[in-house]
Amino acid sequence: MNRLYILFMVILLGLGVEAAGAGAVSVLDLAPGVRAIGMGGAGLARVDGAETLYNNPAGLTELAGIGLGSFYATQMGLMSYGAVDITFPSWGVAFISLNAGDIQGYDASGSQTSVLSYQDTAVLFGFGISPKSLPFIPRLPIDFSLGGRLKYLSVSNGDAKGAGFSFDLAFLTRLPDRRLGPVSLSDTAFGVSMTNMFGSLNYDGHSDSFRMAIRVGGATKIAGIVTTALDLDLSGSIHLGFEYTPVPTFALRAGVFNRAGGMAVTLGLGVDVQGFIIDYAYVTGALGGTHRVSLSIDFSGIDLSAFSRTFRRILP
Repeated sequence: MNRLYILFMVILLGLGVEAAGAGAVSVLDLAPGVRAIGMGGAGLARVDGAETLYNNPAGLTELAGIGLGSFYATQMGLMSYGAVDITFPSWGVAFISLNAGDIQGYDASGSQTSVLSYQDTAVLFGFGISPKSLPFIPRLPIDFSLGGRLKYLSVSNGDAKGAGFSFDLAFLTRLPDRRLGPVSLSDTAFGVSMTNMFGSLNYDGHSDSFRMAIRVGGATKIAGIVTTALDLDLSGSIHLGFEYTPVPTFALRAGVFNRAGGMAVTLGLGVDVQGFIIDYAYVTGALGGTHRVSLSIDFSGIDLSAFSRTFRRILP
């Protein structure tokens, strides 16, 4: 097996990704985004702007407008990982890249060999459908939406190259707000996702199926300021996260999730200034911590009249 491919698997384990088991290992095994990562990766039942495309495409039906996002992270100074995405109400597209290039190779005697490189690129197209928006569907007793995500992956491992497709299916439903004594519970939701339902990576003369995963999750906001979320992967991983929003424009996040070798702790924060959002997340890891930063724009949250007033003051 290519030495850089082994290095990539080691880094995945250091990031907390369950790389073990049958199936192709790629950039799609890294959880993208920043907000949910700051909450231990628990985002299946949350609608978080442009990152909804990554967490649960069924939630795209709840987006109020256009969202534009990007994030970036590095690991061990060897690999750069990032993405750009754009979402609209009910659909979205993302481009994800992981690159480990220009790493000098050495043989058993310590002599230099060829320069090694590894690069993954993936294109995601996600969509959401709400039955209540379809006129030919009768009124149903529960409010829910369905979503799908088509993924194309291209891999370059030294001189070997491969590509493949995969498809995900998702479900999201919401419950009415309620109270438990003096405490209010709002934005309560439950979600289910089935990742890599079918598809394979055709790589260097052979084919590897993507590892299928099923996840269930729930989230609720307590007293209007603390959101708690819990995701359970049927393969055994648990993701638990919290978000504290003392004001609508600022959020503090924390979470934990289990992985091979123990537990990982995550921390994060977010700042929203008139629809311009900066998010940060930190993840502990066996090979060192990882920092992630994202910049996104929620056009539905931009006050265009405020910009107009500002320009009128500046212009003569």
